[in-house]
Amino acid sequence: MSNKSWLDLIAVDELEKDWVTRVEVGRKTIAIYDTPTGIYASLALCTHGGADLCDGYFDDHVIECPLHQGAFDVRDGQPIAAPATRAMRTLQVRVRGGQVQVRI
Repeated sequence: MSNKSWLDLIAVDELEKDWVTRVEVGRKTIAIYDTPTGIYASLALCTHGGADLCDGYFDDHVIECPLHQGAFDVRDGQPIAAPATRAMRTLQVRVRGGQVQVRI
């Protein structure tokens, strides 16, 4: 696949260490998660109530929605705590040349 399908989002050294970093891309907000096992990304909207996950509590591989405390595993987007029942949309991530990139 061509490198043209990857989009630079943010420099790795600009990420919030062990936390969530908000990145705006056009009209979309992307949440970048710095975890103990690597960097993950998702669309920032909770699938339950539409809250911004970048404002939620983050620990290890779990992001908790700030609105109703539903939680998701950032590695695969699967809901792990009610009231969330639908997976969040995760994005494929890689790091190249010090940049966090997502596949578009």
